[in-house]
Amino acid sequence: MAKEASVMAKSVSKKASAGKKSAATKKASGKKALVVYESMFGNTEKVAHAIGEGLSASLEVEVVEVSEAPVEPGPDVTLVVAGGPTHAFGMTREETRADAIELGAEHGAREFGLREWIDRLPARHGGPSLATFDTRSLGRRRMPGSAARAAARAARRHGYDEAAPAESFFVADTDGPLVPGELERATDWGRDLIALVKVTAKETRH
Repeated sequence: MAKEASVMAKSVSKKASAGKKSAATKKASGKKALVVYESMFGNTEKVAHAIGEGLSASLEVEVVEVSEAPVEPGPDVTLVVAGGPTHAFGMTREETRADAIELGAEHGAREFGLREWIDRLPARHGGPSLATFDTRSLGRRRMPGSAARAAARAARRHGYDEAAPAESFFVADTDGPLVPGELERATDWGRDLIALVKVTAKETRH
């Protein structure tokens, strides 16, 4: 009896290990999400990682700062998520980044940001869909202009389909911090994007 119990325990253990291995293999061999962010005060970086956490429930995820992002997403990338802070009603420019650095920003670079990265994307037909986000001051919530919407328009000109409407996350002031609950909302948004990517894939097959 003891021998039979030992054999059964080993069998159950092997099945459990096989199940874990199968799940890991399925995720690793599946599609990938690339999250590209520009951040000056660190707030957008936190949002990007929170979005990545939500996406990681079903996709392999790479979160990368814009200056280190690939010029062209790889063939395994099914979704690109790109975001940065809103400056002067749109994406940052060299002069607005210089202003942020003068105000004490310790992240990002004056010469290169989300705008420049999107400009360098090669034109394409098909390929990954793209979702955009930004960080904005809560006090300017109702004001026009959004880096996320500007980024979405620029990406469409390069042939990227919009996976979801542009999304904004809010900071209390220019240098932050993020408004309470925004990181949780960013994680939820990342999870929601997974369903949209699956729907897009089905529509493409039809």
